[in-house]
Formats: sequence, C-alpha cells, structure tokens
Amino acid sequence: MDGTETAQFGALAVVGLLVLFYGGTFLISTRIGKKDENADGYMTGGNNIGFGISAASMTATWIWASSMYASATSGYTYGISGPIHYGLWGALMILFIYPFGKRIRAVAPRAHTLAEVMFARHGRSSQLMLAGSNVVGSLISLMSNFIAGGVLISLLSPFTFTQGVFAVAAGVLLYTLWSGFRASVLTDFVQVVAMLGAVAVIVPFIFFAADFPAAFESGAHHLTAQQGDFFSSEAFMQQGAPYIAAVLAYAIGNQTIAQRLFAVKESLIKPTFITATVGYGAMVIGVGMLGVLALYLGFEPTGGDLNNLIPEMAAAYLPPVLLALFFIMIIGALSSTADSDLAALSSIVMTDVYGQNVTGKEKANPKTMLLIGRLTMVVATAAAVAFASLQLSILDLLVFVGALWGALVFPVLASFYWEKVTNKAFTTSVLVALAVFLPVRFSWIPVDGAFGVVVDVLSVAGIGVVLGLMAFGFFGLKPAKVVGVVAVVASAPFAIGSLHEYATLCGSLVAYSVSTLVCWAMSARRDERFDFAVIAERTGDFDDGAGPSAAEADGAGAEPGSGLPHRSGDSDGGREPAGSAK
Repeated sequence: MDGTETAQFGALAVVGLLVLFYGGTFLISTRIGKKDENADGYMTGGNNIGFGISAASMTATWIWASSMYASATSGYTYGISGPIHYGLWGALMILFIYPFGKRIRAVAPRAHTLAEVMFARHGRSSQLMLAGSNVVGSLISLMSNFIAGGVLISLLSPFTFTQGVFAVAAGVLLYTLWSGFRASVLTDFVQVVAMLGAVAVIVPFIFFAADFPAAFESGAHHLTAQQGDFFSSEAFMQQGAPYIAAVLAYAIGNQTIAQRLFAVKESLIKPTFITATVGYGAMVIGVGMLGVLALYLGFEPTGGDLNNLIPEMAAAYLPPVLLALFFIMIIGALSSTADSDLAALSSIVMTDVYGQNVTGKEKANPKTMLLIGRLTMVVATAAAVAFASLQLSILDLLVFVGALWGALVFPVLASFYWEKVTNKAFTTSVLVALAVFLPVRFSWIPVDGAFGVVVDVLSVAGIGVVLGLMAFGFFGLKPAKVVGVVAVVASAPFAIGSLHEYATLCGSLVAYSVSTLVCWAMSARRDERFDFAVIAERTGDFDDGAGPSAAEADGAGAEPGSGLPHRSGDSDGGREPAGSAK
C-alpha cells in the first residue's frame, strides 16, 4: 500500500466526541468538592489512595499516546521484536519501581516530590537539579502527548494539527486545573478501563480486517533479514538495550511516578505496581503489533511521518463506530499522562520552588500554594502547546529524556540507602555525567581511536551499573555486586571495540557509569554518616504546619550521632538543608 485515504469524521462528530470525553472527565473531577481542597491533597491526595485507583492511575500514567505511537513505530522499524523490546522492558521497569519505592516511602512517608527529599537529604543544588530535570522531562512529555492528539485530530477530521493541539490542551487543563492530582487519579480509573477494553476489541479487528494471518505470509518480502528475525541484534541494540536503560531512569527520576508512589497507601505499593506492570505490557505490546502489521502490508504513512502510522491504520480498517472508539482510546491515553504531567509540574513549583526556596516550609501559605499550582498548569500548558508546533519524533524524545535522567539514577538511589553520599558528590557526579553524555549521544567528538575505546569501557561499566541496580532492588547489595561484575566481564569481550557505534545506547550507559563512579569516589572515604530519620522530620504536610523547627532544620555544628549531618560535606553553599527560611 502506498498510503491510504483516511476515513474522516465530520467537524460536528469530532467536537461531540471531545465534549463527551472531556465533559465526562470534568464531571468526574467535580466530585472533589471545594471543602476538600488543600495543598497536600492537591499534590498527593493525602498519601492514602487505595489499590484500585492507584493501580489504574499508575497504568494510565505509564500508558500514554506516545507509548502507543512509539511502540508501533518500533514494530514498523524493527519488525516483530520491536514492540516486545518496547513494551516488555517498559513493563518490567514498572515492576522495578516497587522495591525502591518501599524504601523511599519508609524514609519520607509524607513527601510530595523526590526533589523535596533531596533537599532534606542534601541541600538546594541537588533539589533543584532533580526538580529541573523533571520540569524538562514533564514539558517534553506534555508536548509529546499534545503532538499525538494534534496528529490524531488532523488525520481524522477537518481540523488542523494546531487546532487539534489546542483542543486537547484545553480539555486536559479543564478537568485537571481545579483539583490537581486527585482529579488526575480519579479520572485515570475510568480512562484505563476504557483503554483496555478498546484495545481488546480494536487490535484484533484491524488484524482480521487486514487479512491476518495471510498478510504475514504474502507480505514477508517487505521485511529485511533483521526485521524478520525475532532475535534481531539490530532491534536489541537500537531499541531494546537503550530502552532498558532509559526506562529505569524514567522509573527513578520521573515525578509523575514518584507522585503516585507518595500517594498510594504504603502497604499497597507492591500490588499496585505489579498490577500496573501487567496492564501496561498487555496494552502497549498489543498496539505495537499494528506497526508490525503495517510493515508486512507495505503500508506507507503520509509524508513518511511515523507519528501518522497508528491513526492511518485505524482509519483504513475500522468502521466508523470502532474508529470513534479508537479516537476515544488515544485521547484517553494521552490525557491520562498529560494530566499527570501537569500535576507533577504544579507539585514541583508548589513544593520545591515556593514551599522550600521562596518562603520555607513553616511559612508557606497553603492557599497561595494552590494558586501557584494552578498558575503553573496554565503556563505549562501554554509552553507545551508552543513546543508541539515543532512536531519532533516522539520515540527520539522518549529515549533522549530517559538517557538524560540516567545521570541521576545512582546518585538518587544511593541517597536513600548510603549514609555517606554528600551534596557535593551528588551534584558533581550528575554534572560530569551530563558533560560526557551529551558529546557521546550527539557525536560531537569522533569516537574513532582512543576515545572510542574509552566510551566502550565506560559503556561496559554502565551495563554493570544498570543490571546491578536492578538486582539490588530485589535481592540486596551482595547479589547486586555479583550481577554487576558478571555483566561487565561477560559483555566486555563483545562490546569493547564496537559498542561506540550505537550512540543512543552508549550515551545512556555512559551517563549511568560516570555518575556512579564519580559519586562513589567522592563519597566512599567520608567518615560522617547521615541519619535518615531526619528526612521524615524535614518533609511532610504543608497544611497542618507540621514542619521542622528552624533549629532542627539548620543543623549547623551538629555533632556525630545527633541525627543531623555535619556542616562539612552535606552543606550547600555553607548551609545545611533547611525546612524554613533563614
């Protein structure tokens, strides 16, 4: 097939579907009355959300329109193993969150953001570094979802891409603005049920409408040898391996995930994330197989833009009723993540900018925080709409942000387990890792010769770090060390000399290894040890005014064993992290 004519809805039909979806989600969000509004509820829902809502919200947040589009792109690009590499590793990364999540909640049971915890653990520079990376990541995620919505609406209706972006942005903002995170999780439950049902109907229908399984026999000539190989090395090196590393970084550094971790009842962390693992994997792999089908059919998306692939496949093979269901499914997927991004951005500005750095925790006004959170959502939506006009590749954005966050993974996790990690070690390791990551990822420096060998060695070390961290979460430190060493020894003979040819993978692995090596080297010989009990004292609710006293927050001149870190090592610019303004 050399393209296809998209079956378009009329303008009235599309407006009706959008009003039905966004109007319905708005009505659901109005169940949260004004009398229940407070800053902490706006950010974390009171740290006491139950299993059903939490599992659905985690699933819906991880399943976004970009996941569906990118999984299909992977299938179209790399063949039958593409969606497996995308969906399976993404699902497993959700599973890897829960052992670390249990530790994070134990240390900071009523925190609002990971950056807030880093402020209590280290100081301002570490906090702002993590908060800043999440602002960038959430804006890119928000932009990606608006792009997906704009593409969908422009292909299936008379409206333009820009009009579609504005419609989706306004709809998401409509129901998220008033109640923030609680509106997000409440609507996620309905959205994920609808999405799972739609996938169960739509994907099999398209397959059989496209003459499955005969199409896989008659269309095999469209595939290269690598695309037809389930164990394709190209698919693994270009998609699977980079995504394993990138999604681990998403799991640890992403505020949308952390927000749900802080919101769910602590006893329900494990079942929540296991359920989300299964739901995500089933849906994303299923939708990704449409990309494989398109590859076998010789389907050419309009303009060669792979963002058009899923909408055009649906338009080509679905009758109007199921096409409307597909439309709602994609709108629901992108909205469930876009509202999470808005809630994450508002909580970062409310907590890490206003609540910790402008006024200090004790002096923060909850009503002012709510106003700031809502204004943040409006500004973030406007910025994402402006950036969406660039129409960048969704898959490339996902892998880039994940690799960028790779520089933060070890310093963040080590800060929750290892008493010796300092603010200076955290900040320096992340900056050095980014300084190495960027030229490797974008090939600013030729990787031939000696520099290529250095990149390969660092990448091999990164393999050990990634697999070691995965093992650490479930089995502890000793097995993690064994897994890491074995991974390095086993991969070195094959990787050194050739791994630098894969810039995306190497960039991510180098970010992991460099940040780990620098953070460890700067912390290992330190004698002072941090008392993790201090974190719970320095974080907590804003509405009840239960912040730490100025004396507790200062810690200047504290002696070993006092429960507070020394001024040396953990201070930021000569100060200990404080819960109140000086």
